[in-house]
Amino acid sequence: MAHTVTAVGHRGDPYRVRENTLSSIRSALERGADAVEIDVRVTRDGVPVLLHDATLDRLWGLDRRVDGLDHAELAERTGGGVPTLREALAAAGPHRLMVDLPGSTDASVRRIVGTVRECGAADRAYYCAGPEAMMRVRANDPSAEIALTWTTLAPPRPELLAAIGPRWLNYRFGLVTRDLTDRVHRDGLLVSTWTADTGRTMRRLIAHGVDSITTNRIDVLRRLVTGSPSGKAA
Repeated sequence: MAHTVTAVGHRGDPYRVRENTLSSIRSALERGADAVEIDVRVTRDGVPVLLHDATLDRLWGLDRRVDGLDHAELAERTGGGVPTLREALAAAGPHRLMVDLPGSTDASVRRIVGTVRECGAADRAYYCAGPEAMMRVRANDPSAEIALTWTTLAPPRPELLAAIGPRWLNYRFGLVTRDLTDRVHRDGLLVSTWTADTGRTMRRLIAHGVDSITTNRIDVLRRLVTGSPSGKAA
């Protein structure tokens, strides 16, 4: 391959292990992920935990909002199944975590960025979400690595890029073309993409020159990135 592609496990290894859990993070890393994307929200008492949805309904069968529960109650109701960000950083070891910030607020971002800093993990955690959330990250950490999620083919305004200072632009895979990656690279940024799950899509993205692919099928992507013949999965 002409360039290196970062293989990112989407919420861990969710086709095998429940998403956004320590076991899912470990499974993705064991299968060759370079980094793992996680979603982080904050409990009522300010503890950053791993959960994509605003409520516990889909994964845990509980119609309660995570921000309406103290961490102790959350742990009790899920049998300790929803890990804290601290636990996730420890489980990832030296590997990188791509921290997505759904439903972020000023207070939640302060807690999340502060926790990463307290854990000494600022050099192996980077953040992704839309402009509003990334402006909050930048305000709390001038040196944070940012993957700005962008959902249109129109490029971000120069003023926005100057304010946020991203290293990456993070696109839904269907938007990515060779022209787009070339334009982003000319602007001095890297291209990350989400969430590609078929071998055909992964090969297309690699051919278009992307720098990172987030996937639910980390084993398939790993084989393609390393050039294994078994990477011909559909």
